Amino acid sequence: MGTSLIYRNRIVYELAMRGLYGRHYGARYRAIAAIVPDGASVVELCCGPATLYSRYLRGKSIDYMGLDLNEGFIARVAKAGGRGAVRDLHSDSPLPEADYLVMQASLYHFLPEPGPLIDRMLAAAGKQVIIAEPIRNLASSDNRVLAALGQRFTDAGDGAQAHRFTEATLDEFFRDYESRVVERSLIAGGREKLFVLSV
Repeated sequence: MGTSLIYRNRIVYELAMRGLYGRHYGARYRAIAAIVPDGASVVELCCGPATLYSRYLRGKSIDYMGLDLNEGFIARVAKAGGRGAVRDLHSDSPLPEADYLVMQASLYHFLPEPGPLIDRMLAAAGKQVIIAEPIRNLASSDNRVLAALGQRFTDAGDGAQAHRFTEATLDEFFRDYESRVVERSLIAGGREKLFVLSV
């Protein structure tokens, strides 16, 4: 499958994310870092170029492992001092265990049924699962040109994803996990919604 330009290069990826989130770019990472205590173990799924770890968690003596399809991103994890593994998360294999399993802005890659991945995250987490997912997306824009661009340039190597969550559909999805949800809030200027699930 053809990986889109954004996912081929760390700098292009970071610039694209900064463009999308503007002044809220750092806030999306700080919201997650604030939940993870010093000295915890973290596995981040679809970790990208390890921005959460290298800029927001490394100073907290975190035992970090990043999982991603992109070999270049995983090499970046190692350079930042963490551990990483190239992993196709669509497989049924168990996830590495850690206190916290984290996924940011990637749950839509598992539509139409992301439930099995969440279940695997819960099985591997010792304390909590942290999910932050965009609820305002170019790919679901009413403008056909913007929607096509948003869909085309978000292929991480597992195929283009035409569908995204809205706040309503994300809330609806997490109703199946209502008994586990200990926190939910809008972050990054309302672009993402954060869910924290207990195990």
